[in-house]
Amino acid sequence: MSDTAIKLEESWKAALAPEFEKDYMKSLKAFLQAELQAGKTIFPKGSEYFSALDLTPVDKVKVVIIGQDPYHGPEQAHGLSFSVKPGVKIPPSLVNIYKEQEEDLGIKQPGHGYLASWAEQGVLMLNAVLTVQAHNAASHQGRGWEIFTDAIISELNQAHEGLVFILWGSYAQKKGKKIDRNKHLVLAGPHPSPLSAYRGFFGCKHFSKANGYLQSLGKEPINWQVPELSE
Repeated sequence: MSDTAIKLEESWKAALAPEFEKDYMKSLKAFLQAELQAGKTIFPKGSEYFSALDLTPVDKVKVVIIGQDPYHGPEQAHGLSFSVKPGVKIPPSLVNIYKEQEEDLGIKQPGHGYLASWAEQGVLMLNAVLTVQAHNAASHQGRGWEIFTDAIISELNQAHEGLVFILWGSYAQKKGKKIDRNKHLVLAGPHPSPLSAYRGFFGCKHFSKANGYLQSLGKEPINWQVPELSE
């Protein structure tokens, strides 16, 4: 995690500066460097570890979608939860997210899974763990990322009002348990994975509920329609 390779947006850098001085972050940095020196492939690439923060500055955040772990297949992860790079097959959970959006808002399902358009509108797409070893799911859990992403959630919870936190599945709900429900809207439900989507994710209407809340506060709603990529 060299300073030259890491791209971190200035407002987040200021808000999170104390975290980078703590022992857990120094240990995490040493772990990642050792893994790379051992020839292991880590996803996403170093310049994309903080893509979610880079694309959605602190004062632009409207909605937070909490994921768990980056995708561990080639060319999938690029730093946004649930999103994949252009040209990559849409993962099953995202297929179900698109299905729910179509049912909820009547919007067309796009032909790709690249969700940067959401991030650019203020949707912070935050995984709890920001790196993973190739083909080894959850391999970087417990190394310190969870403490760092808890600090991000805490910053948003305490320093802001009127945000929407979307917590799909028990892992995200546990991570968001300290969010102040009096200051923010918390939308919780089953994970959109094929294993659990039929237990209440389908029909949750979280996208229209999020927009209704934002509009009630005089904020611009999110355009959840993911545009097709230009050739």
